[in-house]
Amino acid sequence: MTRTELTQYLADFLHVSAFKDYAPNGLQVEGKDEICTIVTGVTACQALIDEAIRLNADAILVHHGFFWKNEPEVITGMKQRRIKALLKHEINLFGYHLPLDAHPMLGNNATLGRQLGIVDAEAIEEVAQGLLWRGKLDLAVSSSEFSHTLEDALGRAPLHIGDGDAKIQYLAWCTGGAQDYIDVAASLGVDAFISGEVSERTFHSAVEQGIHYFAAGHHATERFGIQALGRHLAREFDLVHHFVDITNPV
Repeated sequence: MTRTELTQYLADFLHVSAFKDYAPNGLQVEGKDEICTIVTGVTACQALIDEAIRLNADAILVHHGFFWKNEPEVITGMKQRRIKALLKHEINLFGYHLPLDAHPMLGNNATLGRQLGIVDAEAIEEVAQGLLWRGKLDLAVSSSEFSHTLEDALGRAPLHIGDGDAKIQYLAWCTGGAQDYIDVAASLGVDAFISGEVSERTFHSAVEQGIHYFAAGHHATERFGIQALGRHLAREFDLVHHFVDITNPV
């Protein structure tokens, strides 16, 4: 397919125009016109770009792209090396941040919920552009058991704040750096809130409001959406797709 066709398809499919975001969503660096092979990954780091070059990719699709609000505008150092590599090899870079978090079927929140076996999952549309989700487990489990579920699904042990023996069933979650939604989650009456990162203040919010908190990793909680998007594009347009997971413990 052409670069123009892919750009337009993703703008419509991910409802890009509906979001007020911290970075541009869509084509961020222009490469070759024809796209046959795509690489997906969480973040457009140098290691991902290098692997895309090795795989002869025509385009890279990521959740965390370039040109974030308040970052330095000059193209020097690390940013220059990344962009130079993309331009030299004519690789298109597409970035989708909040639209990929929120997509009802292939988004980070939707896919994380499925990975964890959460049922009756739904976005809370009136909160944060629909980025906060809630649902429940079929059966109540101890919070320590749920920690193991998270570890099995994500490949890393989460930080858990709360009593390990207490039972939980009703959950809210938002992937990535969304720890400050814990107060909204507590107001919903759920037993636990899951996100990627944790702050010093998160501990006190969890303890004082009686809600369990699981910090499961920013990278780890946001691996599934971009993979699902890549598989979708490969099926729909007969593209070659490679997901490249660059290890990140954060």
